[in-house]
Amino acid sequence: MRVYLLIMLFFCGISFAQNTITGSVTDSNKQSIPGANVNVVGSSTGASTDFDGTFKLSTSAKPPFAIKVSAVGFETKTINVTSLSQIVDVVLKDEETKLDEIVVSASRTPERVIESPVTIERMGIQEIKNTTAATFYDGLENLKEVNFNTSSISFKSINTRGFATVANTRFMQLVDGMDNSSPALNFVLGNLIGVSDIDVASVELLPGASSALYGANAFNGIMFMTSKSPFTDEGISVYYKYGQTSQDAAGTNDYNDFGIRAAKAFTKHFALKANFTYMEASEWIAADARSMTGGSVGHEMNQNYDGLNIYGDEVTTFIPNVGQVSRTGYREQDLTDNKVKSMKADFSAHFKPWADDTEIILQYKIGTGSTIYQGANRYALKDFLMQQGKFEIKGKNFFGRVYFTSEDAGDSYDMRFAGWNVNRLAKSDKNWFTDYGTAFQLSSAVLGLNSNDAANYARNFADYNVSPNLPLVPNTDPLNPGAPRSARFEPGSVQFNNALATVTSNADLTQGAKFIDHSKLYHSDINYNFRDLIKFAEIQVGGSWRKYIMDSEGTIFTDYDGPIDYKEYGAYAQLQKKWMDDRLKFTGSVRYDKSQNFDGNVSPRISFVYSAGESKRHNFRVSYQTGFRNPTTQDQYIGLDLGPFALIGSAADNLDRFQETQPVSLAGQAIPNANIGPTVNLSGRKAYENSYTLASVQAFAASSNPGDLKVANPKLVKPEQVQAFEVGYRTVVQNDLSIDINGYYNIYNDFMNTSRVITPYYGTVGTNPADPGVLLSYSALAFGDRRVYQVYTNTTAQITSLGFGVGLSKKVYKDFELGINYNYSQFDFDQSEDPSFIAGFNTPKHRIKGSFGNAKVAKNLGFNVNVRWNTEYLWQSSFGDGMIPENTVLDAQINYGIPKLKSVIKVGATNLFGKDYLQVVGAGMIGQMWFASWIINP
Repeated sequence: MRVYLLIMLFFCGISFAQNTITGSVTDSNKQSIPGANVNVVGSSTGASTDFDGTFKLSTSAKPPFAIKVSAVGFETKTINVTSLSQIVDVVLKDEETKLDEIVVSASRTPERVIESPVTIERMGIQEIKNTTAATFYDGLENLKEVNFNTSSISFKSINTRGFATVANTRFMQLVDGMDNSSPALNFVLGNLIGVSDIDVASVELLPGASSALYGANAFNGIMFMTSKSPFTDEGISVYYKYGQTSQDAAGTNDYNDFGIRAAKAFTKHFALKANFTYMEASEWIAADARSMTGGSVGHEMNQNYDGLNIYGDEVTTFIPNVGQVSRTGYREQDLTDNKVKSMKADFSAHFKPWADDTEIILQYKIGTGSTIYQGANRYALKDFLMQQGKFEIKGKNFFGRVYFTSEDAGDSYDMRFAGWNVNRLAKSDKNWFTDYGTAFQLSSAVLGLNSNDAANYARNFADYNVSPNLPLVPNTDPLNPGAPRSARFEPGSVQFNNALATVTSNADLTQGAKFIDHSKLYHSDINYNFRDLIKFAEIQVGGSWRKYIMDSEGTIFTDYDGPIDYKEYGAYAQLQKKWMDDRLKFTGSVRYDKSQNFDGNVSPRISFVYSAGESKRHNFRVSYQTGFRNPTTQDQYIGLDLGPFALIGSAADNLDRFQETQPVSLAGQAIPNANIGPTVNLSGRKAYENSYTLASVQAFAASSNPGDLKVANPKLVKPEQVQAFEVGYRTVVQNDLSIDINGYYNIYNDFMNTSRVITPYYGTVGTNPADPGVLLSYSALAFGDRRVYQVYTNTTAQITSLGFGVGLSKKVYKDFELGINYNYSQFDFDQSEDPSFIAGFNTPKHRIKGSFGNAKVAKNLGFNVNVRWNTEYLWQSSFGDGMIPENTVLDAQINYGIPKLKSVIKVGATNLFGKDYLQVVGAGMIGQMWFASWIINP
């Protein structure tokens, strides 16, 4: 890497003799237009204007030749260059071109937004500059159809069209063609290894199913982030942001963000680019104290209290004559330093060996940082590392790329296990509960305390070995006399810090909290467009291949004896044809995908776009497509003991890979003629083939009626599928009113979900009490000889969702632009078809977003304001359920350009004048933030 950087820096000093054309680009008000594209007609040579609208174009072409000048929001103009000494000053006329912008992702071919066969949202250079958020990625929340699920100040998950948690495995994110998903987790970690604010060229987002072109997992949406080319955007750019965050739980804290970009085109054939960014901040602290076991908040009035963001109090047991009791836990903010860091860098070499547009790219990306991820538990990702490397060759009508993604969990750990095992280093569970039970009963009998006071007295003794007015001594376990029996470690103390360090460095979850992950994926894509060979229609074909390698050393997956791998591949074809004076455009595509562990899937898509009106500005579209999602690596191969229950993936070979040993009660060992020993061995197969439903076991526990029991019989997981119907209308009225309307209806089958089942340690599940094996399983349940498993399967219920959106944008006075959009979303299914199914739609029914701004309110001065509102909605996830309240959020920014310094100064604030608000049950509430940034562009 060092050699590579030295070579890059060395070559930066080399120059090559070429013809140079200089000039400027301004608007009709004589204000400079930064970021305008200047290209030599008939050549791939180009440049872009700097902050003050000037450009320097190097070309081997000799006069006369023509250059084309274009910029978003302006008409394109072609200028003839007749002399090398000619100064080219170009004035571009304003034009409402939002629906004329060119996009590629909707059909894998360039087309105007207004002609896209499906709903598409786009963020370009101007929108990135005007965003009211601290980063362009955070600004995506202001796009129509986008809902954020925020797990951390630096980890935000995009939700389009519902059915998403923080771990949104139904959404894909591609950066320069590379999938950003974690190889082990199969979902995107925000912008951890994405694009820098000063290197992003455009963002395109398709909010619906896209499997027909992009394969598995492009199920409820896909996003494309494209970086700038060093051939057209040269020079050194730098930014620095300073701000402060404010939250009730965390207080006021500093925010720092720095980035630098260097790009150089040495010749028209060779260019280099490098980026580096670093961000640090304090976390939105998760401090939700609601009780997950019912009753009041806190142990003072609830001896079985289990706080949502308190860990350690999930360890609970029933003590005779006392009741159900939980241990005292630790707050999440005590178990992590609450610091967020993110560092990412990328390096690329670009070659154009021939006179045409063919380009060869070698790229390397690395991202590391510390943040918080919420899944079944809350995880502190510490020094998490992701790397990607790519080789790509692309031309006018084709591309081919191969890349890899690797990750390293670093010092990451599970905060729930951290709380459990820090407690156990102070005092073992058996000693703690024995102390509690002894102190409760003696304080009640001897001191005459009522049950609540006795509970508080007992907790004080169990935690701190203090028993006023009673000569109590901490318990010593006769079977394990060396088990810990000291007082609770107080947060911040030396003992606590040492215990936490010990626990978070140990990957054995019976004693520690660390998880290990060195998973990888390898991927390749090819595509060819026959438009220059076949004239009657535009036809393109392509395919992909992927290999997953899971390597957690048995801490996440059942890879105890070495890494597990499996492969996927797919191929597609698309035909696009225009009729009726190019008013009617047909797009038809089909894709076949095959995963090693599942049957193949065929995904067709058909769409029509009709352009009505004299100028073809009234565009109507209708489409039908299917999508599918393969089970993730976790759905298939996880084997994780979470204490109260274990997660068992349902790949056929995983059922026997998972093995565990559980102790049998004395009562179970004493069952006559059953020959049951002190321990039993359980495999994953038991969870799927010999279990009762969780709800029926709970009913049996309350009634003691075996008739309440129901056999679970979960099926092995298979791909889920969706049929998506969509209609839409786009137009521009009187050149300044943009209208975008869309509606969709989705039908989901084999929807993937998890289910909790209970496996008896012995006996056979069933409903016939005359069967000795079934009767033995009843005894196992009664004696507590049972294991809770979370299994991965598909619901038998058919699920539907529908929604529609309206987006309006208009210049209301001169360059003052007002935008507003509305989205409606809902889902439906018959709960009686699958009583245990939990949908996890996690999307508000009503959302309104508005914007008001002017990029040229005065010379070099611009501003923008965004507001977002949503109705209350239900959040469901494996970590916690609850209502997300109605929210209104206001963001604003003002920016001022300093052309002489080639700089932009921006000051902004998010959640302006607002209170802390919630997006994810279990995550930290989102507070306020103000920031100031200085951006220097060449």
